[in-house]
Amino acid sequence: MASHEVLLAFVEAATQGSFSAAARKLGRSQSTISAAVASLEIDLNLTLFDRSSRKPTLTPAGHVMLQRAEDILAATSRLQITASQLAQGVEAKLTVALSDTYQSDRFEATLSAFEQRYPDLELECLIAECDDLVALVQSGRAHVAFAEMQDSYPPDLVSSTVDERTEIALFVSHGHPLANLNSVDQDQLQQHRELRLATIVNPYESRAKGRVWSAPSYLMLLEMAQGGFGWAPLPRWLVERFGPGTLQELNVRGWPKTVSVDALWSRLRPPGPAGSWLLGKMLE
Repeated sequence: MASHEVLLAFVEAATQGSFSAAARKLGRSQSTISAAVASLEIDLNLTLFDRSSRKPTLTPAGHVMLQRAEDILAATSRLQITASQLAQGVEAKLTVALSDTYQSDRFEATLSAFEQRYPDLELECLIAECDDLVALVQSGRAHVAFAEMQDSYPPDLVSSTVDERTEIALFVSHGHPLANLNSVDQDQLQQHRELRLATIVNPYESRAKGRVWSAPSYLMLLEMAQGGFGWAPLPRWLVERFGPGTLQELNVRGWPKTVSVDALWSRLRPPGPAGSWLLGKMLE
């Protein structure tokens, strides 16, 4: 197999248009470049350059092999970058857990920049809510979480509020009895089934009175509401994206509610360089 230096000499000779230009670019002698290309031609049993004119030009086979050589050099470069990042302590994998309350243009933009900075790092995104998000970070299953703000957190977690908010409103299907009312009070709500969030780790933390169906995600509650099974508090952005035209927002005093979002991470297992970079961008 051709060495990195030989492939580089070939690619530079092809792209620079001459062996002498490639030599200047690489800081080598022209004879070194010529010898490297000749060696590659022998190894491949192909003529890569037509040397009949004053300036060597790529043969048809040379054009094909140029693309392959560039692919190999690019892969080698990515390998070296990844190895360097791992040696510096960059995570091999970053797991970010998100609440469905958090719909953020900044997060999408940060992911684009993250991909450019850490192109070979594996990124995993999880969806969870409230206590489930806390548990994911505490257990080390997630490195960073973006959760609906809570009054307090366990002492082993660090929190910082993100400079973005979302709105949660009450919704029912268009065929639900409450959908025909101009305004709805608490007594009227209690006459119908509530579709409420219940985390997996603490499903009975705050049991409601009356008829209740529960689920650990807002998206599941949205689907229940679309089925006409009850009323549900849902992030407005989620309804606009996944349920447009299928749900009716209720006019209830005190709703919609503005919800802030906290970034969470562990004091005991703080994020590595990649996670810290992502956090820094999100908290700017």
